[in-house]
Amino acid sequence: MREAGKRAMDLARKGFEVQIKKDRSPVTTADFEVNRILHEMQQTYFPDDGWLSEESPDNPARLDKARVWIVDPIDGTKAYVNKLPEYCISVGLVEAGMPVLGAIFNPSTDELFTATLGQGLRLNGQPVAPAAPVIDRSDVLVNLWEYHAGRWADLNGRIHCRPMLSIAHALALVAAGRVQAALTIESQNEWDMAAGVLLIQESGGTITDPEGRPFTFNQATPRFHGVIAVSATAETELRPFLQTHADLARLKKKKRP
Repeated sequence: MREAGKRAMDLARKGFEVQIKKDRSPVTTADFEVNRILHEMQQTYFPDDGWLSEESPDNPARLDKARVWIVDPIDGTKAYVNKLPEYCISVGLVEAGMPVLGAIFNPSTDELFTATLGQGLRLNGQPVAPAAPVIDRSDVLVNLWEYHAGRWADLNGRIHCRPMLSIAHALALVAAGRVQAALTIESQNEWDMAAGVLLIQESGGTITDPEGRPFTFNQATPRFHGVIAVSATAETELRPFLQTHADLARLKKKKRP
């Protein structure tokens, strides 16, 4: 992870090329370089495991693997292109569809959030002490498009909504208790979520899809339809409050022509 992050930072200084993918999102030579470094690690040390990455062709053979590495080489590529320190490298290892190892590295801040199943949350190798519960207005990170579209405008006042540039980085911040929640009803990919789900679970927080269901990974179609992630530091009323508003937003979305 650190080697890949160093390469991303080198390219950020020296320059990189940007292409536009079919979904109109940007991809850079840094995305491909990070993907290469991590994939070579997997092929060298864990050749029998499966591989699923945003920047690799999907190999259906992964569906028959007990263990699969799920990777987003750079989540928040737009932030990376614009030199905003809110992008990250996200790596999760799942066994039988459940995350057992997660790592999210923000090379611009030199913060490596890690978790292994049953062993708690760590930051740069050190256990993260539980943060004090939040008793004033909660900070909630929301999808950038939803923020600008005003989908969550009625939440402000009770909570403070801020746009996120990387869902994986947002989940790391929720796990560490720096924000109290992350919320979206827009589709997310498995590589956006695999590491962050375990980080939040190991920190004592909760994370589900907008219908309250847990996440299962290594699906044939590796996508989910949103997420509600709540920190262990949040007030007990925050989760049902966000759930109610997510339900209303989903109903409006269905009715939209």
